[in-house]
Amino acid sequence: MRQGILLYGPPAAGKDTITAALTELDARYVPFTRLKVGTGKSEGYRMGTAEQLAALETRGDVIYRNNRYGNVYVVDRPSLDQVMEGGRTPVVHLGQMVGIEQVAALFPARWVRVLLWCSKETTAQRSPQRGDTDTAARLATWDTTQADLAAHPRAQWELRVDTDMTAPREAAQRIDDIVRATSPRS
Repeated sequence: MRQGILLYGPPAAGKDTITAALTELDARYVPFTRLKVGTGKSEGYRMGTAEQLAALETRGDVIYRNNRYGNVYVVDRPSLDQVMEGGRTPVVHLGQMVGIEQVAALFPARWVRVLLWCSKETTAQRSPQRGDTDTAARLATWDTTQADLAAHPRAQWELRVDTDMTAPREAAQRIDDIVRATSPRS
């Protein structure tokens, strides 16, 4: 069975950093690059057009889309299929509970769900350090993420990591342990 990792958390909780630690730990972990339609930061995204998005939607290949920071972000079926080829394990970053639910429900795989958390103060410190020019918007999203999480008290997590207190390599190792424990390859 195919496997994937869903990382959920507020801005600057460490999704990119922990994904990098996972890829260093094992080459089968691959960052999933969401399609982004809009402007701003392009690193870590596949930049696309409104026409590309419309074509994906017409074919029913959009698993999840959300609008944030004036852009559209998309998890699409063809890209997830491609990244899972050869037994690779995609690491998908999401900041909305509905996204976690939709990906898990609409794309058949064994999904390891990980909640990454940090304080709002940590987001305020990390955001400009990583080059964000819209830290105020990131802090507003932190509030939205906290409310989103509170609205889903029955959410199932295989792991919760407080990134204020846990080093990225330690978090990656804990995630890898869970993936291996649930993997038919282990």
